[in-house]
Amino acid sequence: PKGPKDQRSIESREDILLFNSPVLDEPLEITGRIKAMLYVRSDAPDTDFTVKICDVYPDGRSMLITDGILRARYRESFETTAMMEAGKTYAVEVDLWSTSIVLSKGHQLRVAVSSSNSPRFDANPNTGRPSWEEDKPRVANNTIRMAPREASFITLPIMKKVQATTAQKGS
Repeated sequence: PKGPKDQRSIESREDILLFNSPVLDEPLEITGRIKAMLYVRSDAPDTDFTVKICDVYPDGRSMLITDGILRARYRESFETTAMMEAGKTYAVEVDLWSTSIVLSKGHQLRVAVSSSNSPRFDANPNTGRPSWEEDKPRVANNTIRMAPREASFITLPIMKKVQATTAQKGS
């Protein structure tokens, strides 16, 4: 099935890293381009990093707003590839494209980080070889860094509330 759907069954997996905002005490408008800057490590020469942004309803539903993926070998350029070295930290920018949505009071914003989003995106065999050539895929052990000098973050375009004014006749 395509389009937004409840992500709870996927988010309950142990290989998904979740971040939740506090419950909103007023509506929140997000309009514009969303990007995630992840500082990552892996024991695999190549792996994927996926990020989802979800609207969490008061009843617990976690509805997909937007998502993105980056295959680590393309972190520097889409024209050339660069494999990862085990234990080394890399900056990986995941583009989540653009959106415009208002989250209602009582909702939460959720960010889900993983290494796969199949079948939406092709599975990465995590070996450095193309998936169509690989018959022995492996599990990648990935780390998302949160240290002060390597703090992963989301760029989220929050729209400020603008107070409407009424024009007076003759002014």
